[in-house]
Amino acid sequence: MFLSTFAFALANVFVKNVSHIPVMEIVFFRCLIAAVFCVIGLQRAGASFTGTNKLYLILRGVFGTLALACFFLTIKHIPLATAMTVQYLSPIFTAIIAIFFLKETVKPVQWIFYALAFGGVLLIGKVDARVSYLFIFLGILSAFGSGAAYNLVRKLKDSEHPLTVIFYFQVVGILGGLISMLFAWETPHGIDWFYLLLIGIFSQLGQVFLTNAFGKERAASVAIVVYSGLIYGISIGWFFFGEPQTLYSILGMVLVVIGVVASVLYGRRIKQVEQIEVTVA
Repeated sequence: MFLSTFAFALANVFVKNVSHIPVMEIVFFRCLIAAVFCVIGLQRAGASFTGTNKLYLILRGVFGTLALACFFLTIKHIPLATAMTVQYLSPIFTAIIAIFFLKETVKPVQWIFYALAFGGVLLIGKVDARVSYLFIFLGILSAFGSGAAYNLVRKLKDSEHPLTVIFYFQVVGILGGLISMLFAWETPHGIDWFYLLLIGIFSQLGQVFLTNAFGKERAASVAIVVYSGLIYGISIGWFFFGEPQTLYSILGMVLVVIGVVASVLYGRRIKQVEQIEVTVA
């Protein structure tokens, strides 16, 4: 899991290094490279490229692409650690959307944790002059897109191969990038091509390490390690991009992490108790 968060952090670094290239163009190359890995994987697994529930597969791709594009926008325009912090709100949106989409419930105390996390984001926007509320909104929109995409993945998990779900995401990203590039295109030069290649490679490596981690260890234990990425974000942003953080900014980040982690752990604990009660009954 630490390798996964490090790989994603490196991908984010290279996104910031090509900030002069339009976002959807970066999304195009990122998804194109990842799609190559998906095609190879699908062929080896003998799985379907088209799937069965095409509407949900397409929607998963749309929300995933929305989340990716908004996240890349925030990386380009605000400090790396801040962009990553706002993206950490995605589990909250996952839980809220699941109320309507999967008919799940949220306990009253979890809303307090959600308020704590959003309070941390608002604190960052208030104390950090480099962060406008426009990009806070785009970061929240990215987290919402991730939450919606994750709910669709959960809906599809019993009917579709995981690589088929990922493949649709890459295809939608490629198509969205192609359409966007008709209106905004910046020809990559020299090292830009290398950075774009590394964005795709490290994003895919991060996904592979993430999948392996969840397959070998309890989800609750693994999920907490995700937030170690914030340490990478603060360190890399400070040393490589000259993005120091104030005490209040770091406090806001900590509030976000505490709010989200507390909500996730509490939610998992409630599910365990409910399972025990059902077993006993």
